[in-house]
Amino acid sequence: MNVHFKGVFFLTQKALPLLNDGGSIVNLSSGLTRFSFPGLGAYASMKGAIEVLTKYLAKELGSRGINVNIVAPGAIATEFGGGRLKNNTEMQDHIKSLTAIPRIGQAEDIGGVVAFLCTPEAKWVNAQRIEASGGMNI
Repeated sequence: MNVHFKGVFFLTQKALPLLNDGGSIVNLSSGLTRFSFPGLGAYASMKGAIEVLTKYLAKELGSRGINVNIVAPGAIATEFGGGRLKNNTEMQDHIKSLTAIPRIGQAEDIGGVVAFLCTPEAKWVNAQRIEASGGMNI
């Protein structure tokens, strides 16, 4: 079992007794479960496993009023991967050429989606994969 998947699985298992009925769980995935880039198969497969777990959790926790969703960020300028995207203008230009909104995502682009999924307005959204990628590879 991949270390990232294990972390999500076991953290959720430990947190469930502490989570109020009517609460929300938001997991994180990747656009790489929808399209592929060479060398990223193991990472994408792990994220795919988290997407399946999300659907099962949504079904299993629905009786408690807990909604469970997953957000799949596109290319985000962070320190992830050693800041490779954040610090490489050639890579940024390539990503921009693949994205309908031609810019690199920022952390706050994802934070707002996650925050919304935890609000009462999103209580009827359940078992959904929401990609926040600016329209990458559409």
